[in-house]
Formats: sequence, structure tokens, C-alpha cells
Amino acid sequence: MSSIILPFACLLLGILPAPTDPPPEEPNRPNIIWLFSDDHSHNAISAYESHLAAAAPTPSIDRIAKAGMRFDRSYVANSICGPARACVLSGMHSHKNGVLDNGSKNGCLNYDRVTTFPQLLQNQGYQTAIFGKWHLKTTPQGFHDWAVLPGQGQYLNPQFYVPDANGEDGKKKVTFKGRHCTDLIMDMTIDHLEKVKDKSEPFMVMCQFKAPHRNWVASPELVDHYSKTVFPEPETLFDDYTTRGHAANVQEMTLANHFKDTDMKLRRSNQDFAHEDFQPENNELGKKLQQANLKYRSFYGARQAVYDKLKDDPKALTRWKYQIYMQDYLACVKGVDDQVGRLLDYLDANGLAENTIIAYSSDQSFYLGDHGWYDKRFMYEESFRTPLIVRWPNVVKPNTTNADLVQNIDIAPTLLEIAGAKIPENLDGRSLLPILKQENPEWRKSLYYHYYNYPGTHAVRRHEGVFDGRYKLIRFYGRGVPHGEYYEFYDLESDPKELNNLYGSSQHAALIQNSTTELERLKKQFNVPAKKSPKTPAKPPKKAPAVTPA
Repeated sequence: MSSIILPFACLLLGILPAPTDPPPEEPNRPNIIWLFSDDHSHNAISAYESHLAAAAPTPSIDRIAKAGMRFDRSYVANSICGPARACVLSGMHSHKNGVLDNGSKNGCLNYDRVTTFPQLLQNQGYQTAIFGKWHLKTTPQGFHDWAVLPGQGQYLNPQFYVPDANGEDGKKKVTFKGRHCTDLIMDMTIDHLEKVKDKSEPFMVMCQFKAPHRNWVASPELVDHYSKTVFPEPETLFDDYTTRGHAANVQEMTLANHFKDTDMKLRRSNQDFAHEDFQPENNELGKKLQQANLKYRSFYGARQAVYDKLKDDPKALTRWKYQIYMQDYLACVKGVDDQVGRLLDYLDANGLAENTIIAYSSDQSFYLGDHGWYDKRFMYEESFRTPLIVRWPNVVKPNTTNADLVQNIDIAPTLLEIAGAKIPENLDGRSLLPILKQENPEWRKSLYYHYYNYPGTHAVRRHEGVFDGRYKLIRFYGRGVPHGEYYEFYDLESDPKELNNLYGSSQHAALIQNSTTELERLKKQFNVPAKKSPKTPAKPPKKAPAVTPA
């Protein structure tokens, strides 16, 4: 009886018992979209204000930068496709996550060894998905939805692995005839967003373009977009590698000597939609693709006559190769940028922009004629430094830049902390959240790098190194290296193009020793397996003959 009288008496007196505190609301966790391209040089993003910015603008990617933070000293831990992706997913250096190179033995992501950030986000209640390039020789795990390219994938008529419980390893292969890979990957991404945008759970989507990976085939609408553009040449197009060591001289990635007929699209190299199933006389798609094929063949076919005219003039031929390389590469970048703009417009139109983090990056950067090269792999800046741009409304201040030394191993802990998940103790990376919030955290003073893929494509020797933002020490070692190892040392403040190897200079002896000590400290910190590395490094070998034309 008293339990009834008391509330009634309180009501008469105008007093109500204090209500029980409601349970705390779950934080409004942001959605996350990770935009990832392949081999996209920071010099091919106009927000980075390079020599190519005016000739090949990227207005959509620049929209992300203007509304967010541009990282100016973002680097990779291993500049090659599969390993770089494993570093992002795991938050670990290559020797820990087990993906050392792109080979069958060391290129497979082993889920018994590594737990990835999408798996942990999925456990945290995120709707997770990935569309596009995967390149890790295993079936994706930790994703509610996915469609990934086999290996490098194809630009035209691409095949994708999609989930299939009855298929081998839980997947089946589907061919998308008449489609270009870049556009299709964004179609898949937006179709998925349509499915999850109204759910109560936040989403994390990885949209991973094949472009602008070799051999650079843009869509039929864009293939000739830069046909009349004359691109400024990099200062080091005719680098002769003076002072550099053996590895720079014997690599196989020069425009002068190693750019192949298929790279130049000479003669008939099947760079079109040709397919026996297309019947143009009674098929609308076939008619469209026939016109596209004619455009490809006309545009690429005109190159043979120019090549024949220049082939006996090495310097003029190298200059021409650079121009057509940029035409093809930057047309692929244009395709990516157009699709990024399409996504940004979709987020705005559907009310998703305010609570969605957009990050744009690449698996590594790329040589765009720098040092006379294409491809990546070396620890020199053009392939070591990679783009990273992050937009997060109401958290990251618009149009900001950051100069801290960050690395792709930092992505996993960053996204885990943003999602409210516990960061595993065995990760090598650090969360960038304090940097994004501009809290001026105590940050790392140096970075560790290690490239393993030799023998391999482009013949870049194995090497490891340390970089503190100004001084860079690189140790080349192992098979194919004279005397088993040698070193290079650069001061990027006075020599940003890394043309003057200072190793062996008595004037820089103390700085070299400091970098040597720091390299050993980082190897100990990250538990790098011990290799022969004397306390006093050997002198660099004599320079090998240059392979680029004079």
C-alpha cells in the first residue's frame, strides 16, 4: 500500500521522484570511405602543387583537400602493391604481416597470422565492404560485401571475384563485358551505399581503383583527353645517376630502355573492347563498343609512325615516350578524379557528407619520368612519399596541411580509434587522430623502410633505410649487390632530388653515424629479423655505367 501512497502524495505536493538516468547514448560514430588508387603519384594530384598541377588538374580530389587535411610527409613502409596494401590493412611492417612482395610465396595475406582493421571494425558493428583491387592472393575477410579484381585486374571487360558460398574458396569469377574498370568500381561502391545508407550501423567502404596502374588504359571517353597537352618534363628526366650506387644504375625501369611496346601501345596490343560476343549490327552495346574500339585503334595506332621516325634519336625518343606516358597515365588519373567527384556529389545529395570521413590515398607513389624512370620500389622520394588527404567535417579543419612523418602502417590504428575499437598492442603504426584534431602530439622522429622484391620485376635490389624528415640513409644488401651491401646518404634540405650521395663524406660522418644508429634502433623496435649489418658500414662501390642516354 505504501508503495502506491508515496508517489500519489508526492504528486499532490508537486514533487516527483527523480527519474532513473537513461542509458548513455552510443556516440554518433562516423561513416568511413577509404578511396585508394594504385601507383598514384602525389605529383599527379594538383592539390600537391607539383609541376604537373596546371596541365593535369584533379578538381575532385582537390575538393577533399580543400575541405580537410593534406599530409605532406606521408610515406609507405614498402613501395610495392601487395605489401603496401597489407601494411594498410594490418598496421604492421611487412616482416610482421608476412606480405614481403607480390610473389606466390610471400604475397599472400595469411589471416591466421594477421587480424585486419576491417575485421575489427566489423566486430565493432560497422557495415564493411571493399570493391576494386585487392592483390593479396586470398579471399577477403572482414567484409559484409565485396567484389575484387583477380591479381592486377583488367581495365577493359574486367573480371571480378564475388562471394559465392558454393564456389572455390567462397568466391566465383564474373566478367563485366563492355565496362571500364574505374567506372565499374565506383558503380559498385555507390550501389552498396544505397543499400546501407539508412541502416543504424555506420559503414566503412574501401573503394580501391586499379588506375593508374600500368599499362594505363583510360576509358574510351578519356583516352585522348591529353592528346594535345605538352607536359613539363621533370628536372631529372636525363639523370645519369652520378654518385648513386649500383642499384640505381642497373634497375630495369627507364623510359629510355625498358618502356615496352605494350606500354607505348604500338601496333595492335589489344587495348580495346574487342570480343567475339559483340555483334554490332544487331546489338546496341556492340555498336557503342565498336565505336570505342575504333577510337582506341586510331589514337594508339598513330604512335607507330612517330616511333619509327624517332627511334634512331635516343634523346628525342625518350622525350616522346615521356609525353605519351603522361597522356596515358594522367588520362587514367582523370578517370579516377571524375569518379571521386561523382561520389562526393552522391554523399551531398543523400545527406551523408557531414558524418562521413573521406580519405584519399594510394598504395604507393610512382616515378613520372623522375630520374628517367617509371614504376616505384626505391626509397627515393618519388616512390616513397605517397598522397594522403582526409576530410572529416566538424573535426578536421578545412584547407589544412600537416608535415609530421606519417606512414601507411598508421591507417589501421587511426580508423580503429575513430571507430572506438581497441587498438591491438602488436601494431607498428600509431593513430593519426591527435594529428587530425591538431592536438600537437609528441610524434615520431623517423621512419623505417624495407623493400624485399629481388630478384623481381624491374630488378630493384633489396634495401632498407631510415628517414628523419631531412636526412635519409639507405642500405642496399644481398643478392645482386656488390660486396653484399653498400650505403647511400642524402640531405634532402640541400638536395631534394637526391642527386648527391654523401655517404663516405668526412664532413657528414657524424650525421651518417646518427642515421646508422637510428636505423639499428628502429630495427630493434620493430623486431626486424637480424641480417648481416656491420657497425661500420662498407664504403659504396664504384659507380656502374649509366643506362640512360646522354
